[in-house]
Amino acid sequence: MTEFSLGRSDIAGVVLAGGRSQRMGSDKAGAMLGAESLLRHVLTRFSQQVLSVAVNADATAEDVPAVPDHFPGKAGPLAGIHAAMVYAAGLPGITHVVTVSVDCPFFPADLVARLAAALERPSQIAIAASEGRSHPVFGLWPAILAADLEAWIVTDEKRRVRDFLSRHDVTEVSFPLHPTRASLLDPFFNINTPDDLVEAERWLEALRA
Repeated sequence: MTEFSLGRSDIAGVVLAGGRSQRMGSDKAGAMLGAESLLRHVLTRFSQQVLSVAVNADATAEDVPAVPDHFPGKAGPLAGIHAAMVYAAGLPGITHVVTVSVDCPFFPADLVARLAAALERPSQIAIAASEGRSHPVFGLWPAILAADLEAWIVTDEKRRVRDFLSRHDVTEVSFPLHPTRASLLDPFFNINTPDDLVEAERWLEALRA
């Protein structure tokens, strides 16, 4: 039996940036962290790990493709993951797509490599975890699952990512906390509120020291 392996040329990347940002009070993607927007921080980190990057949003000011949801009314992260799968399926030679969240600017620099290395079968999904908690929006997804996910979104009222994952072959990859000058940083620290953004500024300074 041939051992399954996934290379960079097989994987596209999509930043999930189509949420409502209700607790932030404004669009998260454009929120400034230091001298750059959250979206720019994430794109810079992500583009070092994948060959092509797009943004799940109706539009973006960045020089990357915008991939809008196929469902109206901001139907949640599963809608963004579905849009990412459909987008990836339309790219030549691409079989999988990695999704990351725009509100997590410190995600691991080896995220994609470790998720890809964890896959044992082409149909398997790999998701990230830290501190005993899973982070399913940071996932590596077979693009071929787009039709199945579309049917799930249409028929399931709750549209929970974890409920969808429970129906599939999933492996979880645990990432360590990242040492900084201040203390240990969870690389999946996410920014939901203005107070979180202030905290992120402190982490940014600690990482630069």
